[in-house]
Amino acid sequence: MNNIDQDTLRSVVENVLLKLNAGAPAPTAPTPPAPAPVAATAAPAQDSSCDCGKAPGIGGKHGVFAHVCQASEAAHNAFLELQKLGVAGRARVIEIVKDLCTSNAAAWGKFELEETKIGRLDHKIGKLEIVKFVPGVEWLRPDAMSGDDGITLEEFAPFGVVGAILPVTHSIPTLAGNVISMVAAGNAVVFNPHPGGAKSAVLATRAFNQAIERELGIDNLICTIESPSIETFEKICKNKHIAIMAITGGPAVVEAAMQSGKRSICAGPGNPVVVVDETANLDKAASCIIEGAAFDNNLLCIGEKAVFVVASVFEPFMQAMEKAGAVRLNASQLDKLTTVAFNIENGAGGCAQAALNRDLIGVDAAVLARHAGVNVPANTDLIFAETDADHPYVQKEQMMPMLPIVRVPDFETGVTLAKEAEHGYRHSAVIHSMNVDHMTHMAKTMDTTIFVKNGSSTAGLGLGGEGYLSYSIATTTGEGITTPKTFTRIRRCVMVENLRII
Repeated sequence: MNNIDQDTLRSVVENVLLKLNAGAPAPTAPTPPAPAPVAATAAPAQDSSCDCGKAPGIGGKHGVFAHVCQASEAAHNAFLELQKLGVAGRARVIEIVKDLCTSNAAAWGKFELEETKIGRLDHKIGKLEIVKFVPGVEWLRPDAMSGDDGITLEEFAPFGVVGAILPVTHSIPTLAGNVISMVAAGNAVVFNPHPGGAKSAVLATRAFNQAIERELGIDNLICTIESPSIETFEKICKNKHIAIMAITGGPAVVEAAMQSGKRSICAGPGNPVVVVDETANLDKAASCIIEGAAFDNNLLCIGEKAVFVVASVFEPFMQAMEKAGAVRLNASQLDKLTTVAFNIENGAGGCAQAALNRDLIGVDAAVLARHAGVNVPANTDLIFAETDADHPYVQKEQMMPMLPIVRVPDFETGVTLAKEAEHGYRHSAVIHSMNVDHMTHMAKTMDTTIFVKNGSSTAGLGLGGEGYLSYSIATTTGEGITTPKTFTRIRRCVMVENLRII
């Protein structure tokens, strides 16, 4: 960070908490104090990792800290203690985290919903109950090579302390899932949560550390900043104890992290698209699409955001959506909702630009329907409507339980328009088809990290499909669905002309 234009970085970061995929407003950055007059004999400069003027290690307990310098030093010390406990110690930490998420799912889900005010309670609870499916130390099997010249062993070593950014959309689940992957790799972690979910992060962090200290004698293995801000994000980026960054958020926070000078694993934005062709099982497609797009009111980054349907089956598909429980809006109702859901302004060259109304992110489908002038049952999972391909609901990662359906003349056109709407994020895409050639064509064309065939988007994370669960999908920097290996560095040990027994 010493070589970075600090004004530029601050400008980028100021957008982080405003543009992060969240409904809660970010706090205004405090005005930096005026520089003090330089004394005739200047005092020695403080360590650049200190942000509070106090000695590192003072203040904070059970992972909750006001200052980055204290949190990072405490996490570093905990990392050293964890090393002494070996892989068995890591495995026990993971058991503790999973058990606490399961036993507290209802209480923590309710707490997070009350704090963030986005999403659905049953799905907040569900996201905590499935944390148990995140892989742990079993993922880190060493790789051995043996030959005439001896043997070589490669193992997965920790970095030390990970600096991580949390989204407001899944505060505790993302924190817990990241902890499992990072601690399985042998690391400690310091979180800078979104301000809108900071209390939830504190709640879980404190509970995790209390249990870990009680059973293993280590405190502060998992740390969080109690009142996160632009400044605390910047200080995590440049702190000497932070070895690597892990980011879950939108374009602004990803850009800021990648300017930090540290290696960053970035789970950036997505706008997952679906194509339904003329060979699809329409009833199954409708059911799967509703399941994914309605989950937690479409807050999932992998959730279906726009659907492109071949014209020959368009009306039967729309009927299948209604049969499966979704509510269809007509054109005038869609227009009425759109004027509330998006702030549309003329940008450069007179082109219309649409900004999300963040007050509607993650609200219930019934709330959106009322804005459209329709009363629907309170338990309605999803509303949907026919739109053009350039509609804001298609082009924006809108995170609302309102699904735009685009009529296309043929499969190839559908894939072309889907790729345009996905914006090259290479995040997630879904196809419903019985035509293998169509599946192959779309998979190659989209080039997404996750590609689901004939299932819900959630199947891409092992929920309804084979695989494993992760709460961070590093699309921007290419690591893909994160695992414990993501947070390791490979170390090689070589024995020359010996130890091979064959």
